[in-house]
Amino acid sequence: MLGPRFRLLAAALAAFGLAVAACNAGTGAGTASPSASASASASASASAGGSASTYTLTVAQTPKGDALAGEDGKTLYVFLKDSGGKSACNAGCVDTWPPFTLDNGETAVAGSGVSMTIGSITRDDGKKQVTYDGRPLYYYGPDPKAGGAGGDGIGGVWFIANPSGAVPSGSSPSAGASSSYGYH
Repeated sequence: MLGPRFRLLAAALAAFGLAVAACNAGTGAGTASPSASASASASASASAGGSASTYTLTVAQTPKGDALAGEDGKTLYVFLKDSGGKSACNAGCVDTWPPFTLDNGETAVAGSGVSMTIGSITRDDGKKQVTYDGRPLYYYGPDPKAGGAGGDGIGGVWFIANPSGAVPSGSSPSAGASSSYGYH
């Protein structure tokens, strides 16, 4: 005969499982947002020790061409001042250029059309930042929705993360004005 505590625990676990299933209904990988050809998806998987999310980096269409997309299909950017696998965007910089970070237990993986290596670095603030071919990735705060490209070419040092991994050499604020991604 099972005791009342065991029955209460079993009922709570069953309710938790139903809640997780309801939250995940219709949010599978590859769900496209209206303004992006593909969006990043987060899928939670519950385990006895808690839950973890996996973010799938995808390719999205922007006014400037194909771009690497992170959470919710938002365009990702690279900062040419980053070097040696270290972010140079700290303090006030992150207000405009929030880094694509992961919480403990979260991971990022490559989706369809994403061919370079997905990894991470530890930022100066201790947060884990997603990298693409070793380059830290950022969002542009003023991009209002998925598929935005407003940060491309800013200061000649901020550029849309190219799905091929190509990186512009930079030089002028107008360097990102073209939709060509023949970067070196």
